[in-house]
Amino acid sequence: MANLKVIKKRITSVKNTRQITKAMKMVSAAKLRRAQDAVVSARPYAEKMSQVLASLALREDPESHPLLQQREKHRALVVLMTGDRGLCGGFNVNISKMAERFIRNNDEGFEQIDLMIIGRKGNDYLKRRSGLNIYKVYENLSGSISYNTAALLGQEIITLYQEEKYDQVYLVYNAFHSAISQVPTLVQVLPIVPREAQEDEILVDYIFEPSRSEVLEQILPKNVEVQIFRSLLESVASEHGARMSAMDSASKNANEMIGRLTLEYNRACQAAITKELMEIISGAEAIK
Repeated sequence: MANLKVIKKRITSVKNTRQITKAMKMVSAAKLRRAQDAVVSARPYAEKMSQVLASLALREDPESHPLLQQREKHRALVVLMTGDRGLCGGFNVNISKMAERFIRNNDEGFEQIDLMIIGRKGNDYLKRRSGLNIYKVYENLSGSISYNTAALLGQEIITLYQEEKYDQVYLVYNAFHSAISQVPTLVQVLPIVPREAQEDEILVDYIFEPSRSEVLEQILPKNVEVQIFRSLLESVASEHGARMSAMDSASKNANEMIGRLTLEYNRACQAAITKELMEIISGAEAIK
C-alpha cells in the first residue's frame, strides 16, 4: 500500500506541474502575438535605414562624422540581450555562449572586449566565467520595451563611442524567425559599416537638405537607436516563442509521465488485489 500511495502522490504532483506549464504556455502565446506584431512592424524601417546608412557610409568621408570613423581596434563593447526569467529552453544559454565565444576567440584582435548585458539571465551565466569584463548590467527591461528605452541605451553607447572608450560596438541577440526558431545573431552597430561597392557601380552623391552636417548629426544617432530597438523587440519575441515551445514540450512530457505512472499504479493495484485473493484462498484451503 505504501508503494501505491507514493505513485498516487507522484501522479498528483505531475498533474499540478502540467497545469502550471499549460498556463505558462498560454500566457507566452498571448504575449508572443503582440511581440511578433511589434517585430514585424519595426523590421522594414530598421532594415531600410540600415541599408541607407550603409550606402551613405560608402559615399561619405569617414571623417565627416565620428560615427563613421574607422579607428584602430583597441577596445570593443558587446551589448548582449537576454531575458530576466528562465523556463524558456536554451534561449538564454545559447545567446550567452555566442557572446562568450566571440570574446574568447577575438578574431578581430581587440586588446579588450567588455560586456553590456541586458537581462538577468545573461549576467547569471557570464559572471561565473573567468576572463570576461562586464561593464554594466540592465535588468527588468524586457517587460516594458519602448523606443524611449532603446533611445537611452543608444545615447549611452554613442557617448561611450564618441569619447573613444570603445572603438567598435556589437549587438548580440536572438533574431525571431518563428515560435520554434530563434537565431543567435551578432551585428556591428558602430562604426557604421559601409556596404560593398558593386563592380562598375557609379556612386552618385546625395543631396542633403537642410545641410550635410545637420542631416548626419540627426540620422546617424537615430540609426543606432533604431537598431537597438529592433534588437530588443526581436529578443523579446524570441523569448516568448522559446518559452511557449518549452512549456508545450514540458506539458507533453507530463502527459507521458502521467500515462506511465497511471499504468504503474494500475499494475500495482492489480498485484495487491491478486495478493489479497491468494491469501484469502490460501486461508480457506487451510481451514478445510
